[in-house]
Amino acid sequence: MSNDAEGIADLHWMFDMLHHIDVGLAVINQNYEVQLWNSFMENHSGISSSIAKQQSLLSLFPNLDASWLRQKLDNVFALKTPIFISWEQRPALFPFNSYRPITGVADKMYQNVAIRPLSNPDGSVKHLCLVVYDVTDVASNKISLSAANHRLVRLSQAISKK
Repeated sequence: MSNDAEGIADLHWMFDMLHHIDVGLAVINQNYEVQLWNSFMENHSGISSSIAKQQSLLSLFPNLDASWLRQKLDNVFALKTPIFISWEQRPALFPFNSYRPITGVADKMYQNVAIRPLSNPDGSVKHLCLVVYDVTDVASNKISLSAANHRLVRLSQAISKK
């Protein structure tokens, strides 16, 4: 097999892996237009990659806080530094439903999101990668634990008053 054929084969399996990995991947350009939209994003948004591609991320999700998100994205472009958005700061960037509605306790998906600059060979940044992690199980467990702790505090206070 020639080096070109091996390189193409390597690119093929890498792209297949990125498309099917169990985290959301969206690559946007400086106009916030989607360049890559993997199957996680397709499955949870209901928007196919062929529809999402070249569309503004902000127009695909008109209910996003556009000014807040633009500021975050512009900072990553300008500073060339990744940022991380925790579900504890903002429960979800994208309005995805939980995909475990029967076994899970949450209707909506809780998300951690990393926004990373993608450098060109010349060092410029013209694209960002948004990595969306489904942390619904962790968030639901933490919320349940916090609620149980609050109940225990109230019970303890009620017992100590007697």
